[in-house]
Amino acid sequence: MINDFVLFGVLPYVALVLFLLVSISRYRTKGFSYSSLSSQFLENQHHFWGSVPFHYGVLGVLAGHLLAVVAPRAILSWNAEPLRLMALELSGLALALVTLVGLVNIVVRRLENRLARRVTTGLDWLVYGLLLLQVGSGIGVAVVHGWGSSWFATNLTPWLWSLARLSPEVGFVASLPWLVKLHIVSAFVLIGVFPFTRLVHVLVVPNPYLWRRAQVVIWNRPRIHRGHGG
Repeated sequence: MINDFVLFGVLPYVALVLFLLVSISRYRTKGFSYSSLSSQFLENQHHFWGSVPFHYGVLGVLAGHLLAVVAPRAILSWNAEPLRLMALELSGLALALVTLVGLVNIVVRRLENRLARRVTTGLDWLVYGLLLLQVGSGIGVAVVHGWGSSWFATNLTPWLWSLARLSPEVGFVASLPWLVKLHIVSAFVLIGVFPFTRLVHVLVVPNPYLWRRAQVVIWNRPRIHRGHGG
């Protein structure tokens, strides 16, 4: 179908080209904008319970996805034993739930804290919406369409490698359930939007914030002075 080809044969390339070109251009022209624009100094306790679970949860989820891409045979061999399959599935679901808890805390903090809400842009809300859609759909896939680690290795991995060969074979994903397709499409939309947002800070390596103690960062923005009438 033409829709499947657009979504799974064209959209991935559009998203990746945007990701690469805009990320490079932004770094070359606005290098100092590679920042998460931390609002930790505005409120810290709620910030901790959002940022820490989200970052470590999403790193675990991404590591699992990457392993299925580079070592699908190892995944399928591991899953040949039912108990090991169950352990892998539950571990992935637990990491996704940790990610969701952190993300919800981040969004709630931005909504409830007046100062944090004032420094949250429309693009930030778009990113939070896409992240909620991505994480929520992933959890939905895990619950409704079980054993995702196995069919990821047999369907999505060959499709992703076909993209890398510049010869997309959309047949691998065309027959998948709509919820899985939503999860895939939202991922590539997020990749395309990524370089325009504060998320771009994760591209700056090394990333010692993953293991160092939390630091309070104060923004250096020009202040607006308003005159007062006499």
